[in-house]
Amino acid sequence: MVKNPCQFFWAGIFFAFKLHNEKKILTYICWKRFFQMKRLLVFLVCFISYVVQSQTTEKTLLIKDADTNLPIEDVVVIIAKTKQSFVSNKEGEVLLSIKSPSTIQISHFSYQSETIRSITLKDGKNIILLKPNVNDLDDIIITKQHPQKILKSLIENSIKKLSIPARLKVYSREFFKLNGSYSYFNDGLINFQLTGQPRKIKTDILVEQNRFYGLMGDENLEDVLGYNLNNIMENYYEFKYLNPLLEKSALKDYDFLIKSSSKNSQNYIMTAKPVDNVKSVLDEFTIVYDYKHKVIIEASSTLSQATILRNDLKTFNGKKTYKSNFKTIYRMLDNDYYLVSSKEEIAFEKENKGKVKDIQVTNYLITSSFSKKGYTFKAEDIFKDKTLYNKKNNILSNYWEVSGLISTDEEEKIILSLQDK
Repeated sequence: MVKNPCQFFWAGIFFAFKLHNEKKILTYICWKRFFQMKRLLVFLVCFISYVVQSQTTEKTLLIKDADTNLPIEDVVVIIAKTKQSFVSNKEGEVLLSIKSPSTIQISHFSYQSETIRSITLKDGKNIILLKPNVNDLDDIIITKQHPQKILKSLIENSIKKLSIPARLKVYSREFFKLNGSYSYFNDGLINFQLTGQPRKIKTDILVEQNRFYGLMGDENLEDVLGYNLNNIMENYYEFKYLNPLLEKSALKDYDFLIKSSSKNSQNYIMTAKPVDNVKSVLDEFTIVYDYKHKVIIEASSTLSQATILRNDLKTFNGKKTYKSNFKTIYRMLDNDYYLVSSKEEIAFEKENKGKVKDIQVTNYLITSSFSKKGYTFKAEDIFKDKTLYNKKNNILSNYWEVSGLISTDEEEKIILSLQDK
C-alpha cells in the first residue's frame, strides 16, 4: 500500500520522462550509426569502383569474315574512351588492354563496322564476325571533275585536317630477310611529338623501349631500308606516297575510277590502275576516303604484276625491285584525325661483288595511343638515327604484348630463333 500518493505520482512522471529520454537517446544513436554506415558504404562503393576502373584488363578478339569464317587482317580497333588503337594481325587476332569501361569501335573498309561494349567481353577469345560489303561496290560515281583533281583536293584537305600538335605513341616492328631466311628483327615503343603546321611538320622522337636480334651482315642500311624514322611521319602526314598520281603523266598512264558502297554511304573508293599499253613498271593504288568530311581514310599501293610481265624490271641504285607494297590507315575520332597504322614491304635483288642477293624487308608502325598533350624532354634524349638497328636494347617490360599489334605464332618463332643467334 502506497503511503504517499503524491510521491508515487511524481515517481511515475520521473520514470516516464527518463524512459522517453532513453528512447530518444537510443533513437539518436541508431540514426547516427545508420548515417555512419551509409557514409562508409558509399565510400566502399566508390573505392571499389575506382579500383575496378583503374585496373587494366586484357581481352582477346578474334575477328573473322562472317561469310567465309576466315581471319581478317588490318582491322582497326579503337577504345573510344582512351583513344587506344589496335590492328588485327594475319590471324585476325587483337589483344586489347582496357583501362576502363568503354565502347569499342571495330572497322575495316571492306566490311560493315561494328561497335561493342568492353563489359560484354569474356575471358578467352571473343569471336567477332564482320559482314563484308565489297560485293556492293557496284555503283560507279560519275564526277564533273577528273579523279586526279579530286585526289589533289582530298590530299590538301586531309593535310589541313590532321591533328597537329599531337603526340603519337607508336609501336614499330621490322623483319629483314636475306636470301629466303630471316636474319634480323627489331621493334620498339616510340613517341613521335608532332609540332608546327601543315607541310611544315617538326618531329621529335623519344624511344621508350626497344630490342633487336640477329645480324644484317654487310648490307648498307640506307640501301636496304629505304626509310628514315625522322621524316617518316612527314611522308605520311603529307601523303607523299601518292605523289605519282599527281604528276601530269598519270593522266595518260592510269585509269582512275571512283566507286561507292551502299552499306557504307560515307566512304568512296578511288582506284588508279596502269593502262594496258604503259611502257614502265608502275604501282596500282587504292584510296578510301570519307567524301562528307573530304579526308583520306586509307591509302595503299602494290607493284602492278601486269606491268612487270609486260616490261623488264629496271635496276635503280643497284636494286631490281620485284615487290613493293605500302598501306596507311587514318581515323577521325571526336574531331581528331591522325595516323593509326602503316605497313611497308619491299623485295628486291641486289648485285654486290658479282653475287646477287635477295632482300625482303617488312616494317610496321602502329599508333597505340594518341594525345594532343605534348611531353617535356631534354634535347640530348631526342633520337636522331634513321633506324633502331644500332640502338642498344632497352627492355623494361614486355611492351610488345600490349603494343597494338601482337605477333602471330609464326612471327614469334622467327623472333625466338633470331634471339638465340
